[in-house]
Amino acid sequence: MSKFVSERLARIEAYTPGEQPQDKKYVKLNTNESPYPPSKGVIDAINANAVERLRLYCDPECKKLKGAIANLYNVQESNVFLSNGSDDILNFCFMAYGEGGVAYADITYGFYPVFSELYGIPPTIIPLNDDFSLNVKAFKGQNKLVVIANPNAPTGMEISLEDIEEIVVSNPNSVVVIDEAYVDFGGTSAIPLTKKYDNLIVSATYSKSRSMAGARLGYAIANESLIADLNKIKYSTNPYNVNTLTQIAGLKAIEDNEYYLDNAKKIIATRDYTVKELQKLGFKVLPSSANFIFATSPKISGLNLYLKLKEEGVLIRHFEKPRIKDYNRITIGSREEMEIFISKVTKILGE
Repeated sequence: MSKFVSERLARIEAYTPGEQPQDKKYVKLNTNESPYPPSKGVIDAINANAVERLRLYCDPECKKLKGAIANLYNVQESNVFLSNGSDDILNFCFMAYGEGGVAYADITYGFYPVFSELYGIPPTIIPLNDDFSLNVKAFKGQNKLVVIANPNAPTGMEISLEDIEEIVVSNPNSVVVIDEAYVDFGGTSAIPLTKKYDNLIVSATYSKSRSMAGARLGYAIANESLIADLNKIKYSTNPYNVNTLTQIAGLKAIEDNEYYLDNAKKIIATRDYTVKELQKLGFKVLPSSANFIFATSPKISGLNLYLKLKEEGVLIRHFEKPRIKDYNRITIGSREEMEIFISKVTKILGE
């Protein structure tokens, strides 16, 4: 970094995205992307006419897309916020509500500690239980910003709607953010609770179940006063942060929602197949409600499995934190991709 950067910024350990290697073609099971393309409606909508409109600024209010999302979740447009990926929303939440501190789990999405450092927010880091489930009791009465990924990443485990409600009720003077990036793969959404509580924000993304990781589109649903907060930050930083093509694609994806629900069902079925095959090989696999699984083997370290699979042309995600260094996060790809993965793991264990 340059000698001009602030001391606080220089100290930040930035978020590390999953590998995107270009040296050869991999079976890519490391970044929780969908194995299925966007719907035909989305592909057809990104046409020459749409591209020609790029000479004009995009709609900063995302009116059509906002209306479609509101209709899908049976909320008002004033309850919907749209932004450049759910990471943008999480960033705004730390900025808006973190002044009094923030609480999140020790094993969870890696951006939470980055945002905490970025804004100088003192964190309360709550260890997961020994079985990697969330310590729900410890999140009650924190009286500071609470951020929970549900299902959690990288474990894939979720807490119940009843648990979420208890956390929200016990923190009446602070905001609770439920990050639902993976909820469409078997989780239960807390969106209905946003009609009941004025301190709950539910964050979601198009990157996983809606096959649009490259489009960068996220949305939040909350009480209209919280949405107004997020809009104030958006209009104070970058009001045009959802581009024209992304808005068009996002709207068509909502119109083709059944296609994406069917794909989620396929991924769940492939996840079940993969878990059973890994268990046959002696792996311990945590219960997952996400489009990935978290697994460990007594026969090989997490790092060695990751490295050997990479040599074989299969990418998975390995983490260095001591509590999870023997685990790997494995994205659920197509059935064919997971069969390749299982065959490569079988080969490695047999060597």
